[in-house]
Amino acid sequence: MQHHELKRKNANKKTKTVGRGGKRGKTSGRGTKGQNARAGRKKRPELRDLIKKIPKLRGRGKNIFKSFEKRPNIVKLSALNGFKTGAMITPAILLASGMIEKKGRMTPRVKILAGGEFDKALKFKDCEISSGARTAIMGAGGEIAP
Repeated sequence: MQHHELKRKNANKKTKTVGRGGKRGKTSGRGTKGQNARAGRKKRPELRDLIKKIPKLRGRGKNIFKSFEKRPNIVKLSALNGFKTGAMITPAILLASGMIEKKGRMTPRVKILAGGEFDKALKFKDCEISSGARTAIMGAGGEIAP
């Protein structure tokens, strides 16, 4: 018989289990004293308190996918036939004439679209203009300022 083939007569003695909770010993995996070590502990998670304090965005409902982007007011070229030839068209003038409505405190953005008949040579400033409206304005002899 070789030295490495020797076996014990009795198996190793197991360590004594201590405390309620089984095979962990001493504090049974509960750390140390206090509320955390007791049975039935109920501590509120700190992260939950932080989440509850953050204001929620309520009332979106069906419109949750609706964009917050401010869209420009739409004005068709045919509606501008009431202005005199050579008149300057700006968002402020359209607001004063009642063709567009103000949303908030600032002067709204305006987009001019081609639609209907247009035959006046008008000057446009600070307005977004569609490509179809641009050709109609230039065809009528109008100007578009940047």
